[in-house]
Amino acid sequence: MKVITAAQVHAALSYPALIDALGTAYAGEFKMPPRQVFLLDDDEANHDAFAVLPSWGGEFIGVKAFTYFPTAKPPYKSLYSQILLFDRAHGEPLALVDGTTVTFWRTAGISGLATRLLSRENSETMLVLGTGNLAGYIIRANASVRPLKKIMVWGRSREKAEAVCATAREQLPHIEFTAIENREAACAEADIVVAATGSHEPVVLGDWIKPGTHTDFIGNHHATKRECDTALVTKSRVYVDSYVNAMKEAGEILVPISEGVFKKENIVAELAEMCNGSAALRQSDDEITLFKSIGMAMSDLVGAGLVYKTAG
Repeated sequence: MKVITAAQVHAALSYPALIDALGTAYAGEFKMPPRQVFLLDDDEANHDAFAVLPSWGGEFIGVKAFTYFPTAKPPYKSLYSQILLFDRAHGEPLALVDGTTVTFWRTAGISGLATRLLSRENSETMLVLGTGNLAGYIIRANASVRPLKKIMVWGRSREKAEAVCATAREQLPHIEFTAIENREAACAEADIVVAATGSHEPVVLGDWIKPGTHTDFIGNHHATKRECDTALVTKSRVYVDSYVNAMKEAGEILVPISEGVFKKENIVAELAEMCNGSAALRQSDDEITLFKSIGMAMSDLVGAGLVYKTAG
């Protein structure tokens, strides 16, 4: 059984190859039982947790396991993650793959897949909200599927936004990168808006978004928090990565439902339906699309499987 490190994951994965693999996997047959999250202490003030995310498809069986210790201090990290990969045909253990790096790659890969499926093909301008670890991956993934000419980056720290732009310029010199402070003006300009922030309050408002824009919300996993307001949800064609996940953790969807202005039935499709052709995607150049992603174990399996095959 191979042990595949973070460095090997980075060397093995690329866009749009990972996006292609994700699209193919979600269009096919797969199984993905609900993820299990276990609190490790009965003390309500202690949030240390262990989680297990199983899935399987035609080639591989996999389980991602991670620990979350939010108060961890150096030299320890708050999050450790590994993906154990098995052969689907015989059940043989194949590899232990660094799960943290696969998660970054596949999360942004799903963003790129949603952009490929829902945005206008001639989209040239993108706004990225959030300057955390995911920002660079989101930029590269989306730039691999649309002819982007300008990417704007917003964060609560202008310095961090400038740093994201500086790194991205080196990787994608043909694209103009700008750190911005005025979110409203940037939203009015962008063809694609992707938010991956830690904000518990909306960072994107429906009144800011122009007709024809594709929006994508990644950062929030809380039922009562959200990265966009109700106005954007009610004016958009809404898609999610998973109905089950969205109805548990997507405040962007659940808050409007609690307000009585949106229903689960108003969600057009989940990712598998979007990929297998059973769902209608963008219908015109003027409509606004919204994709809400929580994250799914199948994406981890696809990423780890591609690493295993590419790394040899």
